[in-house]
Amino acid sequence: MAAVALTREGGEDAFRRLFRFYRQRDAADLRGVVDFSAPGGQVFRSQLSISSVSDQDAYRAGLQPVSQWKAYGLSGYPGFIFIPNPFLPGCQRHWVKQCLKLYPEKPNVCNLDLHMAPEKTTDLWGQSKEQLRRKGSSKWEPRSLLEKLRWVTLGYHYNWDTKKYSANHHTPFPSDLAFLSEQVAAACGFRGFQAQAGILNYYHFDSSLGIHVDESELDHSRPLLSFSFGQSSIFLLGGLKREEAPTAMFMHSGDIMVMSGFSRLLYHAVPRVLPNPEGTTLPSCLDQALSSDLPAGSVIEHSSDEDWQVCAKYLQSSRINMTVRQVLAEGQKFPEESGTNRKGQAPSEDSHHENNKAKRHKPNTV
Repeated sequence: MAAVALTREGGEDAFRRLFRFYRQRDAADLRGVVDFSAPGGQVFRSQLSISSVSDQDAYRAGLQPVSQWKAYGLSGYPGFIFIPNPFLPGCQRHWVKQCLKLYPEKPNVCNLDLHMAPEKTTDLWGQSKEQLRRKGSSKWEPRSLLEKLRWVTLGYHYNWDTKKYSANHHTPFPSDLAFLSEQVAAACGFRGFQAQAGILNYYHFDSSLGIHVDESELDHSRPLLSFSFGQSSIFLLGGLKREEAPTAMFMHSGDIMVMSGFSRLLYHAVPRVLPNPEGTTLPSCLDQALSSDLPAGSVIEHSSDEDWQVCAKYLQSSRINMTVRQVLAEGQKFPEESGTNRKGQAPSEDSHHENNKAKRHKPNTV
C-alpha cells in the first residue's frame, strides 16, 4: 500500500502505520517524502532573524552568515523550521569528532554505562579507533565499543525511568555545542536560548527512533534544536495525537531542525536511516576540508587526518543526531523531590524512549 493511501486512512494510530511503512527495508515508494533540497507543495520559505547573529559569531560557530541560510516551514506545522546544511566547509567534521571522541567521555552518561563497569567506558575512542580503522565491509566482524554506542546525555541528564530531569544529576554542558545552539536559536527568533540538556543519538542502517514527544523539559516556550550528520534518514512529524498521520521528510548531513511553538510538543520519530542520496560512501559535504584560517574565538577545532579517518569509517554506515534543549525558564527551579537518590538515573535500555537499537528480527515495538 502506498504511503499516500496510508495517510488518507487516518483513524487508529495512523502514525504507527506510516512508521511501519517507512521502516520496511524494501519500501521503494518514497515519493511522498518531503525533500527540502527541492521544496514545493506544503513547503514555504521561512524568515530568519538575520540581525540577531553577527557574521563573526556565525563564523565562530562554523556557520555561514545567516543571510545565506535557507529556511523552510511546513503548512500545518507552525513553529517548525528546517534549515538545510548551513555549515561552512569542513565544519561538520568538528561536531562528528566531538560526538565520537569527546562527548561520550565521563562525566557524561551513555547507554554502555548500563551494563559495563565504569573503567571499561572511560575511553571509548581509544579502545575503538584501531578496530574501526581496520574494519572491512563484513557484517560479521565484531563491533567496536563506539559502534555499540546508542545514546549519550549532556548537561541535565535525562532519567529514562522517571522521564524527568533533576538538579542533582547534572554535568557541565559542552561550551562549543552551547555556542552553536545559541546562534541557531537566535537566528530563528529565540535570543537568550540556554543550552542545558542534550541527547546524542547514534544510528546505523538498521536503527530507528521510536514515536515519542519531548515534553520532560519544564519550559516548553523554548525550541528543541536538532542537528544531523552522516548518512540520511526519514523523519516523521505528526500531531498532538498519534491518530494524526505524520508528514515524512528527508534529513541529510548538516541539516538543522527547530521545533518551537505549536510544533514543540508534536509526536515525531525516525523510522529509517538511508544511504546518502548522492550514492557515494559519504556525503560530499563531509569530504570538504576545514579552512586553515579560523576566526578568532572559533569553537571549531581542526581534526587530525588520523581522527577524521576513524570518524569517516564510522559514518560510512551511520548517522549522528544531536538534540539540544533548554530545560528551565529564566529563574525557574526544579520542584523539590522527596526521597530521591541516584539509583535509576541510568535507564534500562528498554526504557529509553529514543531507543534506536537494531531490530533486524522483529518489528519495531515503540
